[in-house]
Parts: sequence; structure tokens; C-alpha cells
Amino acid sequence: MNRLPTPHAEPRVGSTLSRFPTSGEEPSILAGIFTESVNIAVWRRALTEQLRTEVSDLVSRFPSLALSRTVSPEHVQQDIRASLGVAEDNLLSRDIAFLAEMFCDLLDVRRVGLRLSVLNSAMCPKFHVDRVACRLITSYQGIGTEWLPHDAVDRSKLGLGSGGLPDHESGLYRSARHIERLAVGDVAIMKGELWENNEGAGLVHRSPSISNDTPRLMLSLDVAR
Repeated sequence: MNRLPTPHAEPRVGSTLSRFPTSGEEPSILAGIFTESVNIAVWRRALTEQLRTEVSDLVSRFPSLALSRTVSPEHVQQDIRASLGVAEDNLLSRDIAFLAEMFCDLLDVRRVGLRLSVLNSAMCPKFHVDRVACRLITSYQGIGTEWLPHDAVDRSKLGLGSGGLPDHESGLYRSARHIERLAVGDVAIMKGELWENNEGAGLVHRSPSISNDTPRLMLSLDVAR
């Protein structure tokens, strides 16, 4: 049986939703995303120096990298190596393959939509929610995704509700101290609006501002149907 929840056709009206983060230093923490009250699960990890060096070299070689693939876990490492022209012992392609396999196993799916991009500016600079069931994200270089706790958000100020004002002026959040940020290497699974029973509670997040001298290398994985 597929473990990925199926979205309801209609949102639940009049319900009061509580959502919380969960985090830990073991990859098993990511299974916490199946807890209804959790809308982000974060595996906190530190990248090895060797992997950081590989990533830095890759970003220097491919400053406009934008890979987008639908792949199965058993082929992703070979696909990444071929696309980047790297050796078989490449740590980055090995890590991406590991995350893709883990994501597929966790959600009981066979294929993922993979994006690996070098970013020199914020891809989604305003806080928003994703119209997906869930998404895995990690940053290998630069700074990580920013997000807001569920109880710190006035969702009426998302999108057009902001009146065209920037996030810090729209009233979307009460204080900048509520903004959380993933560290480089952290692996997060975020619930979107299409996760079952999660309408109105998808994680509110945005791309961070990026320093000109430190481009961001970001990986995202989505379920491919």
C-alpha cells in the first residue's frame, strides 16, 4: 500500500489546526512527517569536509547549474555523474542517490522529481506554501531555506493577501525572531497543502537572500506520479 496520503477534495472548514516541527540527528527523524501535528521534519547533519570541497569545485565549474530530472533511485547516481562528468567515487552523486532512495522508501514510491540547482538569487523570495503533498530539500552550499512556525503565521497575508507589501511589512508574521532557517547539510521534509488533513497548514517557507560571493547549491525531491 502506498504510504503517501491522498489529499481531500474539500478543505476542513472551521477546524483549528496545530502544527509543529520535529528534528533530530538521525535520518529516522524524517519518518516524523507522518505524525499529523508535524509539518516539517528535519534531519540535522554536518557535511564532511571532502563533500564540501567537491561541492565548491562543482559550483565553480557549473555556476549556472540547473538539473531537472524524473528518476528512479537505482539510476539517479549514474544520471548525476553523467550529467556533471564526475567520477564514480563522487560523494555528491552518492549522497543524492542516498536521499532519493530514502525518500522513495519512506513514501513508498518508485520515482522522484529531482532538481539540483546553483542559485545566485532567491528563487522564491516571499513566504509561501507549496501545492504539493510534501517535498524534501537540502542545501549543500550557501544558506538554507527559511520557514515560519505554524502558530506565528497570519495566513490571510500570504499571496495576494499581502497587498503587494514585502513580508516584513504585510503582517504575515509577528516578529523576525520567528523566522527559522535550515543549516547547510540539513535534510528537511516539508508538508504542503495537498497532504491529507493538512489543508491550511502547509509549511510557510521562502528562499533566503543569497550572498554574491557564496552561491547556493540546493537539492529538492518531489513525488513523481
